[in-house]
Amino acid sequence: MLLSTTLAFAISTAALLSDGSDWPCWRGPLRDGVSRETRWSDRGAEQPLWSKQVGLGYSNVSIARGRLFTFGFDEERSVDVLHALDAATGAELWRHEHPAKKWDNMHAGGTLTTPIVEGERVFALSRMGRLFALDFAQGSVLWERDLLKDLEVSTGEFGLPSSPLVLDEVVHLNVGKLVALRAATGAIIWATPDYGYSYATPTPFDWKGRACLAVFNAAGLVIADRASGAELSRHEWKSQYNVNCASPIPIGERMFISTGYNELGCAMLELAEKTPKVLWQSKEMRSKMNGCVLHQEHLYGFDAGILKCMDLAGNTRWSERGLGMGTVIVAGDRLIVLAEKGELLIAPASPESFAPTFRTQALPDGKCWTTPVLAHGLLYLRNSRGELVCRDHRLPSGGAGR
Repeated sequence: MLLSTTLAFAISTAALLSDGSDWPCWRGPLRDGVSRETRWSDRGAEQPLWSKQVGLGYSNVSIARGRLFTFGFDEERSVDVLHALDAATGAELWRHEHPAKKWDNMHAGGTLTTPIVEGERVFALSRMGRLFALDFAQGSVLWERDLLKDLEVSTGEFGLPSSPLVLDEVVHLNVGKLVALRAATGAIIWATPDYGYSYATPTPFDWKGRACLAVFNAAGLVIADRASGAELSRHEWKSQYNVNCASPIPIGERMFISTGYNELGCAMLELAEKTPKVLWQSKEMRSKMNGCVLHQEHLYGFDAGILKCMDLAGNTRWSERGLGMGTVIVAGDRLIVLAEKGELLIAPASPESFAPTFRTQALPDGKCWTTPVLAHGLLYLRNSRGELVCRDHRLPSGGAGR
C-alpha cells in the first residue's frame, strides 16, 4: 500500500512538474508577486481540478516539488493546522497541529502567515509566536522556538501576521523586532530593538553592493543590513493604528511603500544613508493589506477597494471599481485578479486599460484577501472560510496561445 501511494504521488508530481515553476514562499520565487510562467490559459478548465476545506484564515499556499503547504484554523478543535497536500490532487500527505484561538478581532479570524519551503525544510510561524521547522517529506518537527518568550515581543491585537523569509540558511522574521535565526537549528544570530507591532514580511534586495532587507513596521520603512541587522536607513511612516502591511517594493535605488487608511497613502523614496529622500507622495494607492506588483515600470494593486495601475511617477493610468478589497499577481504579461467576493479575472497587464479576457465566479461568497498563486499552470485560490480551489489553466501538450 505504501509503495502504491508513493508511486501515485511520484506520477502526479512528474506530471505537475513538466512545465512552469514552483511558488515556494510568500510573493513567489523572487518574492515580488510575479510568476514567470507564460504557457498557461486565461480560461482554464471549466470545473476546478480539486477543492478542499483547509480551515479558517487568510494564509497563502506555497508550492514546491509537487507539494502544497498552507495554514488553516480548525474552529471545532481550536487548533491551527499546517497542511501538506499533493499539489496536483489535493490529497493530504501530512499535517502538523498546534493549539490556537480564533482571534476574530475586526475580521473573521483564523490563520494569517504563509508557511515557506527552503530545501528539505518547511518553516512556519504561528500567530501565537511559535516558529517551527519541519521536515519537508514527513512533517516531523526538526526544531521550534517560542518567540514571545525568547525575544520578548508581543502578538499585538491580531497575532503575528508576517511570514518567514529564508535566505542562505538564515530565517528572517519581522515580529516587531527584526530577527535572524539559523535555519538548521533555530539559534538566534541577531535581533534588533523593537520597532513596534509589525505586519509586513521583509523584502530582500541589494543596495550599494550590500545584501539588505526592506522592512515595513510600526515605525515606518527600515533598511537593515542582512548580515548583522544593523539599521542603515529609516523613513518615518506612522500610519493610523500603526498598520503597515504591504511589503516594500525595491526599484533600483528607489523604494515604493504604500499603506491603507487615508492619511498617508503611498510614496516613492530615493534610498540614502540614514534617511531616504521623498521623491513623491500621494493618496492614489492605499494598500490596506496586500501590496502592489511591479511590472514593466508600472504598479498594479488595490487602492482600498479600487484596482489601479500607476506609473512610477505616481500617476494613475486606469482604475476599476466594483471588485472590493481584492488581490492581484502578475504572470507573464497578464494580471490575475481575485475580487473580494471570489470573482476571478484575467487581463493583460497593460497601462492602457483594464480589459479582462476572462472572468468567472471561482469561489463562493466569502472574504478573498489571499493573493492567487500560479504554479505549473495550476491556479490556487482561497477565501477566508478556508475553501481552497485548484483550477487547471495548463495548455494542452504542445499548445500555444491563450
